[in-house]
Amino acid sequence: MTAFCISAAIPPELCAVDDERKAIYHSADSICIWVFATRRERNRFVEETQGMAKVERDAHYRRFFTSPQPPSATSTGAI
Repeated sequence: MTAFCISAAIPPELCAVDDERKAIYHSADSICIWVFATRRERNRFVEETQGMAKVERDAHYRRFFTSPQPPSATSTGAI
């Protein structure tokens, strides 16, 4: 088994979240960290999104795990 460590400036508010409430995905050009209210929600997300690409996982997270947010004038919708 191999471990990879990538140096990054992680926001303190993300570091404060229990690791069991985070799901992490990476591709060649990005790392995504989704944060959940509970460990159970995180585990459900992992099960439901097996085999999905980043865009599909993000859409699933937004649809089932976030509250609707009003559109922002500065929002680009970029992931």
